[in-house]
Amino acid sequence: MNRAGRQRNILDFTLSSLLRRKGRNAALVLVYAFVVFLLSSVVFLGLSLKEEAQSVLADAPEIVVQRLAAGRHDMIPESYLAKVREIPGVRTAKARLWGYYYEPLTGANYTVMADENFPYGRKSVVLGNGVERHLPPMVGRTLPMRAYDGSYRFMQIRETLSSDSELVSSDLILMTVEDFRDLFRIPEGVGTDLVLSVANPREVSTVARKITEILPDTRPITRAEVLRTYDAIFDWRGGMIVACMSGALMAFIILAWDKATGLSAEERKEIGILKGLGWETSDVILMKFWEGVAVSLFSFLLGILLAYVHVYFGSTSLFEPALKGWSVLYPDFRLKPVITPYMVSVLFFLTVVPYTIATIVPSWRAATTDPDTVMRA
Repeated sequence: MNRAGRQRNILDFTLSSLLRRKGRNAALVLVYAFVVFLLSSVVFLGLSLKEEAQSVLADAPEIVVQRLAAGRHDMIPESYLAKVREIPGVRTAKARLWGYYYEPLTGANYTVMADENFPYGRKSVVLGNGVERHLPPMVGRTLPMRAYDGSYRFMQIRETLSSDSELVSSDLILMTVEDFRDLFRIPEGVGTDLVLSVANPREVSTVARKITEILPDTRPITRAEVLRTYDAIFDWRGGMIVACMSGALMAFIILAWDKATGLSAEERKEIGILKGLGWETSDVILMKFWEGVAVSLFSFLLGILLAYVHVYFGSTSLFEPALKGWSVLYPDFRLKPVITPYMVSVLFFLTVVPYTIATIVPSWRAATTDPDTVMRA
């Protein structure tokens, strides 16, 4: 028999062997695919959230300057702008006004920001999608906001922000500078922080260092540091999810270990019969190799497919609160698929390769034993 015919016969026998134990193999595939599904969902969601954060923060200020008092963020004098603008490399610098507002009607904290170029007049606001969704029906198009003195300012809702930026604007309220200072009693001449743009991106760290030298009571935060913080947060949360799934992962490891430490009596007898019929040791190992590949590869592909549907079409209902964060105003946005060959390869080698190897070891032991001994065992 030629080599191609031999391989075809081995594959035919492997398929028939899998079908004879279809109940056991089906249960194995379900457990295997579930483990791959959990791991893949975490990886896909983490990658997509990182990509979303990088996309949204692409237009963020290159440097944010905060003033510190007793180790805490404090209001910064606008007079600092003159000193910052004198630093070589600084293209633009301006002060921002923003803060937080607790709304008892929804139990949520809003981020309120003053816009120097606000397109509407005073007593008007522009809302993020999350704020718009959670407003009680009784509010209508007027948003009552409680000022520092306990009185209310009734703001007209003029517009809702685009959903494209909902990751960072879900809880945002925009208003005029005058309304912001009136609402929170912020005096003239101070801001929440300063935002800078730098002419040469390679000089951002140099400019940040010079700011700390000129203004020692400030802390400059670069856009690169913000992006690294987002990456670290998503990696940490993804790791926490994997840690919480340690029970399922341990079950999979035990399953693979059980495969590696021995075969069932039926499988050992089958190998003994094959050896008695003239099969070589390499044929038996090749058969078990294809059997392991068939089970693991099908489970891997099924788990990856389910994870893709879960993350990108099912709103990641299992892991969304853990990776996106907990909030009354939950951001609602469609993630863009981000699947890299590197991450798929890592998942493949973490799940498929160990199991496939685990199926070969006990088969080799049984195949190298005398057939009569195996069948009598």
